[in-house]
Amino acid sequence: MDNSQRVVVVTGGSRGIGRAIALKFAEERPVIIIAHYDQDETFSDQTLAMLNEKGIRCESFKVDVSSKSAVETFFDSVLEKYGRVDTLINNAGITRDCLLMKMSERDWDLVLNINLKSIFNCTQTIIRSMIKNRRGTIVNIASVSGQIGVAGQANYSASKAGIMGFTKAVAREVASRGITVNAVAPGFIQTEMTDALPEKVVESYLQQIPLGRLGTVQDVSETVYWLCSESASYITGQIIHVNGGLYM
Repeated sequence: MDNSQRVVVVTGGSRGIGRAIALKFAEERPVIIIAHYDQDETFSDQTLAMLNEKGIRCESFKVDVSSKSAVETFFDSVLEKYGRVDTLINNAGITRDCLLMKMSERDWDLVLNINLKSIFNCTQTIIRSMIKNRRGTIVNIASVSGQIGVAGQANYSASKAGIMGFTKAVAREVASRGITVNAVAPGFIQTEMTDALPEKVVESYLQQIPLGRLGTVQDVSETVYWLCSESASYITGQIIHVNGGLYM
């Protein structure tokens, strides 16, 4: 491996926002490792094929990021092969929407474990290596739901609000070691999640967005990439909102 190549890990990297982030980083020809937990390898294989077309050295791992032991095994493999991780994008996440009165404990725990605990697992596991190298960039994917709250998403909103607090705390802990930690909080982005929403629900969201459109995965990936660039080297502990003006 060329030592000048950045080693980038993207969780939830097989599709949607994660795939867009991986493809954006591919422009600089780094090493890209994606983690996913899809039932089959279809989406991850598609993402790897897209990266291979660009001549990118890449790998895909099936990892339960809510499991600390699984995450440790994953990063042990990455570090053994590549020696370091320069950039970590904590993107893995799910929704299990339901009004609080009907929400099951299982759905609460599942969303908090995958959306929030996974970020603790991945960040804590790799941060020692970044501190040793005295460099690194971490971007956590939050959500406008964590800032404003969304009815029917008590679990999701809580997990994303937790990501914002985690980001700021860890940024303070590691700034002196040359590591930046930021979060990007997308609004309503056109993905598989929004494609499944009823048309009337989408219309109601559009009425609340000053720019009058849903965001794209590229809107998010461009912001994530910028936060990991030299242009943003003096930015840490920030929550960058990408929401068309829905939250200001």
